[in-house]
Amino acid sequence: MQVWALFWHIRLLTDQPIALGGIGLARLLPILAFSLVGGALADVVNRRQMLFITQSAMALTGLALAWLTFAGQITLWHIYALTAIQAVAISFDQPARQALVPNLVPAHDLANAFSMQSIAFQTGSIVGPALSGLVIAYLGQPYTYLINAVTFLAVILALVQIGPVSQGFQAPGPEGRRAAVSLPAILEGVRFILSHPIILSTMVLDFFATFFSSANTLMPIFARDVLLVGAVEYGWLSAAQSVGAVGAALIISQLPAIRRQGPVFLASVVAFGLATIAFGLAREFSLAFLALVFVGASDSVSTIIRNTIRQLQTPDYIRGRMTSVNQIFFMGGPQLGEVEAGVAAQLFGAPLAIISGGVGCILAVSWIARRWPQLRSYNGDEPVLAGATAD
Repeated sequence: MQVWALFWHIRLLTDQPIALGGIGLARLLPILAFSLVGGALADVVNRRQMLFITQSAMALTGLALAWLTFAGQITLWHIYALTAIQAVAISFDQPARQALVPNLVPAHDLANAFSMQSIAFQTGSIVGPALSGLVIAYLGQPYTYLINAVTFLAVILALVQIGPVSQGFQAPGPEGRRAAVSLPAILEGVRFILSHPIILSTMVLDFFATFFSSANTLMPIFARDVLLVGAVEYGWLSAAQSVGAVGAALIISQLPAIRRQGPVFLASVVAFGLATIAFGLAREFSLAFLALVFVGASDSVSTIIRNTIRQLQTPDYIRGRMTSVNQIFFMGGPQLGEVEAGVAAQLFGAPLAIISGGVGCILAVSWIARRWPQLRSYNGDEPVLAGATAD
């Protein structure tokens, strides 16, 4: 809800597309600076307790946005600064959150667990953007930030309800000292990924796909200036991807197993690029909405498969560090893509920026499929390195 409200807010403060790209930079720099540290920390401290801190910090940034907007004092620089602060919290939150999932379910249920997690996330991503359009239209911009801040209480309550969670730690070294947050520990996580092509290839593809096909920041410009619709329709467009993602995740959550995961993953990213091109070509609201539904569905399939691959092929003691490196790819791609999309839209217009991004995504799939043939042959029944603590 807050993310899409911020895009709309920036569009109200300025009509320059590059300003929307600036929010991507405000998210990216803290993630580059703190993500690896966050991953190393998630491997040596209690991940659940870590989430209590990060979720509280993100709630406070929502309150700050609401207060400044209610007071009529908010500027672009306030938005960028608070977005950066929230990105610091996310840098520590995501490694702990993703690494916690395999501690809660056995390995053979992990794909279904990630499907259910995707359903929960994407359902919020349907309600949130749609609600943001209604709240902006009928209550006002600051209430989107206030409601978002209050909803973090539900996340904190969920963490309380989970209770203590067993977690694997690296064995003490030769001198009896346990692993700590240090440069050698961080480099160990990087070396692990570089030595596992199947993990590395999914991360690289994730980066390029989201870099080229990141059209979210251009949504308010596309809605207002191309489709000629208002805040309510903008909210529904913002939710369209999540509608498709929930549908795809529901189907996957009921499947006993997904075979030929590598080819399915590659095909889903190609579909992601094609749907992005269709969205850029759309000139009617219904067609644009439908294209975004397919964008979300294909992205959901690729997200579930790549998360399953990475978590199953990573031992628990290093899972936080693996996730933190992945976060740089996963968050860096769309955030840099938002900057790239803003510049391209400034120079060539929003539709051409979106269409060219979809083409770039498809070209990236072709290159990665040739560069890492292991991905093309990955089936999903290979030996599992991860061991969930749940029974």
